[in-house]
Amino acid sequence: MPKPSYSSPLVALLTGLLLGSSSLLAADQPTAADFKAMRAEVEALSKLTQAPKYEVVDRPDATPNLKPILYTGPDFEGKPTKVFAWLGTPENPKGKVPAIVLVHGGGGTASKDWVKIWTDQGFAAISMSLEGHTDQKGDKGHARNPEGGPVRPGVYGDQTAPIKDQWMYQCVANVTLAAALLRDLPEVDPDKVGIMGVSWGGIITATVIGIDPRYTFAISVYGCGGLDKIPNHYEKTLANNDVYREVWDSHLRLENAKMPILWLSWPQDKHFPMDALTLSRNLKSTGDSMLCLIPEMGHGGKGGDREDSYTFAKNILQDGRPWLLQKSQKVAGSKIQATFDSLKPIDSAVLVSTTDSGITGSRTWVESPANVSPFGSQWTVKADIPAGTTAYFLNLKSGPLTASSDYTEIK
Repeated sequence: MPKPSYSSPLVALLTGLLLGSSSLLAADQPTAADFKAMRAEVEALSKLTQAPKYEVVDRPDATPNLKPILYTGPDFEGKPTKVFAWLGTPENPKGKVPAIVLVHGGGGTASKDWVKIWTDQGFAAISMSLEGHTDQKGDKGHARNPEGGPVRPGVYGDQTAPIKDQWMYQCVANVTLAAALLRDLPEVDPDKVGIMGVSWGGIITATVIGIDPRYTFAISVYGCGGLDKIPNHYEKTLANNDVYREVWDSHLRLENAKMPILWLSWPQDKHFPMDALTLSRNLKSTGDSMLCLIPEMGHGGKGGDREDSYTFAKNILQDGRPWLLQKSQKVAGSKIQATFDSLKPIDSAVLVSTTDSGITGSRTWVESPANVSPFGSQWTVKADIPAGTTAYFLNLKSGPLTASSDYTEIK
């Protein structure tokens, strides 16, 4: 694919004639005006409000309320695309139902099982392939969708392509179209549509909600923004990627996200460390966010089907807030005290801490007891912070549910 020219061809030509061929290369580098234009193209995706046309794929594994479909996506490299997805609605719904867009992780595809998990919870749901595949097996992984869009090019490895042909642009467009499709279904309440993404899907979710604020709630599993500053493969890959920093980093727009967000992860995750996740969480200007850190949870599909997710979504729809909100936290010497407002009884609590340094996913995390005392809907949790602690958070349990206090680093 030829390298696009971001600057005026006339300017590039005159500059090259005056200063030599090396300036032609410099003229190809995006300018501040180029980045502004690219951001405008990306942010215009919020205007994709019309439901795309779709067709049901004739397959024996379809059911009356779980259907494989192909819907019309954006053009890619000048050619039309169709996106493979699973679309589901609850059996025997009573009135209009809420809905959710499900965004898979890297190397994943549309998932019938994931859709069914949410339809069983009373939601309409759609899970689409964002890497140009179907859900059927091919010679190498998932079979290619002949009319699908681009395959993920590593970590934003297509930054020299025209903005509309970049994989993340195609992802944001296809997710936004999927949400429009859900809102257009007669059985769906268009004002109660959420989004959930896992890993790369979490990155996409954090990106989408800053561009399109219409979602009622959002759930980001593992994924966050600020990837170029995470000291692992992301920082190495993105060190010289100005298009990521200037156009795609979700930190550019997360403050626009007004909906409640559940940030669901685990302290041992090596892809998305706790300090990076916390930075993304703290960029939210309004709306109640909730943190849920599950030690030893693992990275992958395990984060996509936890009861914590369904309960969070239902509480937002029914109560207008997460089931647990942190009200205060103070530390005096080696003792921590935090207060929470809970819609559910708290069974127990622990302090999760580490005395190690370095990337949080490589540290050893230990649990120590915490004392819980109720006063109406208010709950106070007290714990001793072990000597030498470098980072910690509290975990509160209510039945199978977990909620975490603010993640705190001790400098």
